[in-house]
Amino acid sequence: MSTKLLKPLRTPHLRRLLRKGQPFRSLTCSIKLANEHTTEAHDGKTTHFGFQEVPESAKESKVGAVFSSVASSYDNMNDLMSLGIHRLWKDHFVRSLNPGSNPASENPAGPWRILDVAGGTGDIAFRMLDHASVVNNDQQSNVIVSDINPEMLAEGKKRSLETQYAGSERLSFLEANAEKLSMIDSDSIDLYTVAFGIRNFTNKQEALNEAFRILKPGGVFACLEFSKVNSSIFNSFYKRWSFGAIPLIGQLVAGDRDSYQYLVESIERFPNQSVFSDMIRRAGFMVPGNGWEDLTGGIAAIHKGVKPLK
Repeated sequence: MSTKLLKPLRTPHLRRLLRKGQPFRSLTCSIKLANEHTTEAHDGKTTHFGFQEVPESAKESKVGAVFSSVASSYDNMNDLMSLGIHRLWKDHFVRSLNPGSNPASENPAGPWRILDVAGGTGDIAFRMLDHASVVNNDQQSNVIVSDINPEMLAEGKKRSLETQYAGSERLSFLEANAEKLSMIDSDSIDLYTVAFGIRNFTNKQEALNEAFRILKPGGVFACLEFSKVNSSIFNSFYKRWSFGAIPLIGQLVAGDRDSYQYLVESIERFPNQSVFSDMIRRAGFMVPGNGWEDLTGGIAAIHKGVKPLK
C-alpha cells in the first residue's frame, strides 16, 4: 500500500472545517426524538445502537434519524472521523477493484453492473464510474446507488448534477434496505460495494447473505469500513482522539455531541477484522488471502469476498 495513506492530513479539508465552521445541521434533536420510540412493542430481539441496547425494530429509525440530518454534511463528518484520510482510502478502495471492462482487451467481459450499498451521497459511485471511463475506457458499465435513507439519496442526486453521469443510464438511485433486496434479481450483480455503512446495519449477516444472493457467480463483495487499530500504542492515541476529541469537535462545530458520540461508539462495536471476515465466509463467499487489508494501521480495513463459480 502507498505510504501516502499513512501520512497525516495535508489537504485543507479538515483545517478549513475547523477554522471556518462548515454548516452542519444539528443531530441531537433527531437522536433524542428517536430515543423516545425505543419503548415500542417488539419481539424481544435486541441489537446495539452505539453502546445502547435497543430493540431490533427500533434501530433502523434511530440510525435513520442520524443520517437524515447529517446527509448534507456527510463528507465533512467523515473528515472529522478520519482526519480527512477517508478520501485517500476511498481512492485506494476503488483502484483495488479496478471497475469496468476495457473494450480493447483481448476478451472484453462486457459492461459491469455495480451496486453501491449505503452509498447515498454517491462518493464511491462517482469514483467507480470515473475509473471505468478513464482507466478502462469503459463507457457502458453502470452503478446503482442504494441507500435506505431518502435524504442521503437526495444528496447524492444533487451532487450527481455536477458530474457527467446525471440523467444517464450509467447512474441510478434506489431506496432500499440492504437486508431485503427483493427488487434485485439473484445472480445479477458483478460488483457489490459498501463503504462506511455496514456497521450501521441492524443485521449484518442478513445483509451479507443478500449480497451473496444477488451477485453473479464470480462476482465480488467489497467493503470499506472503520476497523480495529493493530498497534497498542497507536490504539491508545486513536481511542483518546475518538472518544475525547471527536464528540467535542461535534459539539463545537455542529452544536451536537450526542450524534458524534454515537458514531464513535458504532465503530467500537463493529466486529474486528477476523470476526467480520468469518461473517463474510459464513455467507458463502471465498475470501482471498488473509481476508482483509488494513489501512492506516487498522483504523479502516478493506474486506473482499468472491462468490464461487457454479
